[in-house]
Amino acid sequence: MEKVREQLQVRKERAVLVAAAHRGRKNHNDNLVELSALARTAGAIVIDRFQQKISRIHPATYIGKGKAEMLAERVKKNRADVIIFDNDLSPAQIRELEKIIQRKVLDRSELILDIFATRAKTRQAKLQVDLAQLEYTYPRLTRMWSHLDTLAGAAGGTAAGAVGGIGTRGTGEKQLEIDRRLVAKRITELKRQLAGIDKRKLREIAGRAGHYKICLVGYTNAGKSTLMNALTAAGVFVEDKLFATLDTRTRKWILEGASEVLLSDTVGFVRHLPHHLVASFKATLEEAVNADLLLHLADASNPEAFEQIESVDNVLADIGCAQKEKLLLLNKADALGDIAVFEALQTVYPDAICISAKTGLNLDRLAAAVLAKIKGSDVTIQVSCSAGNGKVQSFLRANAAILDRQYIDSSVTIKARLGKNQLALLKRLKPRELEVIESF
Repeated sequence: MEKVREQLQVRKERAVLVAAAHRGRKNHNDNLVELSALARTAGAIVIDRFQQKISRIHPATYIGKGKAEMLAERVKKNRADVIIFDNDLSPAQIRELEKIIQRKVLDRSELILDIFATRAKTRQAKLQVDLAQLEYTYPRLTRMWSHLDTLAGAAGGTAAGAVGGIGTRGTGEKQLEIDRRLVAKRITELKRQLAGIDKRKLREIAGRAGHYKICLVGYTNAGKSTLMNALTAAGVFVEDKLFATLDTRTRKWILEGASEVLLSDTVGFVRHLPHHLVASFKATLEEAVNADLLLHLADASNPEAFEQIESVDNVLADIGCAQKEKLLLLNKADALGDIAVFEALQTVYPDAICISAKTGLNLDRLAAAVLAKIKGSDVTIQVSCSAGNGKVQSFLRANAAILDRQYIDSSVTIKARLGKNQLALLKRLKPRELEVIESF
């Protein structure tokens, strides 16, 4: 079965989707809706679906030998090219399934990695995807490499022996070990390059200390890029496909009474996002970690909106954003299908704002809610700084009502009224003195 592993991409291939759920447990995505969308995004043609309830994971085939043989018959009947599991499989399970089915078998993580590889456009995104793929591939080399012959020593008189030369005589070195060493070296190099990008990214984020930072998060294809364009005219690429964009973009969003609010887009999440991708996209996800407010977009027209919201919350918890202040947005109000799902969402999340990024519905209400989050209750403050500290004075002119200003020698003392939540932003600019005189 070596040949079936030569190509991991599933573009233009006939695919059978498989989902195995444990008996008695809640089965998300009963109709394999998400996996179907992922497969189509990768370019596959979905021709059949195979769902099974299992009492335990079979160590050899995950679904059991009998079910695997049943699946093989359906695959042969439908002339399928690839079988895609909604579960994550071990290398041994994939190898055994391929022996039984005689077709290429991919698991969920492998499919997502393939999609990311086709979507990566910038150097950073390409490096991140390469790293994630290699880290996923490394423990699976024994089933993916087709050239596992042993290199003979020079004494063997073979071409391989001639290549081996001094130091490779005797039993030789398995090609697998050479491949592993090359992959490990490449992983180290990718991590080194990404570390440099990460440092620049973190410096870039740190340079926004005086700005209120808002980050868009949400399930893939929830409409984040569309909302980004609607609020900032950013010109972000928009397509009705999963993972249409992988790169973070930050733009100014002008709000009444608040200048230079920074809005960032992030890569979309999915259920069980492969941990290799979460690790590789650390710099991209850092936007969410350092944001003052998260706008969580949910596709209100999707029947599985509740599960998608839960999945995003789980990923946010994984990256340390569980306690971050969030505002839930129920997007795609213009495309509501099952009104019962939408009504249930409003009942469970009464503070959520219903919007349509496509038509502009309630975007003014969103702006007002964000402005209220930024300001909080009013306070009167007295600030002292050097007369040359333009950052503090510029911030107060843009975000506060100036009540009094006095210049003494090379210092300036300003009395102003602004939102309580904006004090943290002002403190980041390191004024000489900052005192709250009165709260309202």
